[in-house]
Amino acid sequence: MRIEEEYVKTGYFWLPEQQENKIPGILTIKDGGNIELEVVGLFDESIKALNGEDDLSRIIGHVEKDGLVTLDNCFYTKKNISFGGISKSKVCVNRVLSGVAYDKDEEITFNSLSFSVDCMDEWVGISGINVQNDWDNRTATISYKPPENLAYSLDNGMQLEICFAYTLPGFPNTTEAKITQRAYFKLSSKDLRSLQDFTEIAYKLTSFMCFAVDATVTLKNLIATSMEIQREVAEGKPSPVAIKIYYPSIPYTEKVSQKSWHQMLFNYGAIKTNAQSIINKWLNAYETLSPSLNLYFSTKIGAQKYIDGKFLALAQGLETYHRRTSDEKLMDEEAFKSLVDTVKENCPEENIDWLEGRLMHGNEINLGKRLKKIIEPFKEHLGTSKERSKLLRKIIDTRNYLTHYSEELKSKSTE
Repeated sequence: MRIEEEYVKTGYFWLPEQQENKIPGILTIKDGGNIELEVVGLFDESIKALNGEDDLSRIIGHVEKDGLVTLDNCFYTKKNISFGGISKSKVCVNRVLSGVAYDKDEEITFNSLSFSVDCMDEWVGISGINVQNDWDNRTATISYKPPENLAYSLDNGMQLEICFAYTLPGFPNTTEAKITQRAYFKLSSKDLRSLQDFTEIAYKLTSFMCFAVDATVTLKNLIATSMEIQREVAEGKPSPVAIKIYYPSIPYTEKVSQKSWHQMLFNYGAIKTNAQSIINKWLNAYETLSPSLNLYFSTKIGAQKYIDGKFLALAQGLETYHRRTSDEKLMDEEAFKSLVDTVKENCPEENIDWLEGRLMHGNEINLGKRLKKIIEPFKEHLGTSKERSKLLRKIIDTRNYLTHYSEELKSKSTE
């Protein structure tokens, strides 16, 4: 998770069932979403708690500027016991919900979740800012019309919108007039849904953006609302409370990606005519293809430090992709079973276990055939038949060598 502004807040904190026992502390959220609470004293000084049986599943706080906060899934990382002096303890926090205080076992549900990712404005490529220059008369006219939100229905019953937040010039503006616009995603549901339902979709959409931008982009600016949590605004009209959410989401990279639209694999303009279908297909396919996608993204976020590891991850990703999308076998299952039975009947008893291990995946097609099936729709972009065969052979030999480091394959592999 991207934390663009330093978050260090002082306040008082307590357990939901022990509101009378408030202790001072400092809540810190670092870039990446790592959250730590440093408190003076302990939340519970009973004998049971001192023996390590603490229940910090939920902590409530009241911090400067933000007001009420809920800290979820917490535990001590440093626990100091005071004997008359001042002692400080540290608590690891899994998630912070700023702007609300939940009871101990109260379920966290929302109707909407808004968020953005790195490079989103460049990917969307839609602006309501219009600049007209008259160089001869040394004048310029700047106008702004907010773009219309782009709405799509998701197969899970949610609605996804690409929205546009903006700020207009304030007063006085004698030396500067500034207009800003920021694109963001908004997931909404008529029915209340758990926070996990929203964050799972947010993660998959962030992965979609990583793929589209061809770089690691990070989630940021999460704000949730619930129709059950409202406050009165002007003239007594209720309005949902904007609840800021912080947690260590993935993917994350310290360096903010900087990509213009022509450096991306594709931008919004390339898919706008059928964006709803493409986004739904991505979200639905993720359930099946997540292992192969995770292997692919591991090579993009730097999890594989060496080129050998990147190559193996990509090769395994392709093999997993085909295995997850095709049930193709070498032969009919019944025919293979009959063949196995015949072979086992003629196998010495002492070698049966060895034979069963060898035959366990005996009906699987090999990597070469899987790769050939994958590139079939795109073969005209990969040279002649001879060039494609040479490329596939190199990939297979290199994968086999880096897996087994067999000397006989070393000369055939691409080092």
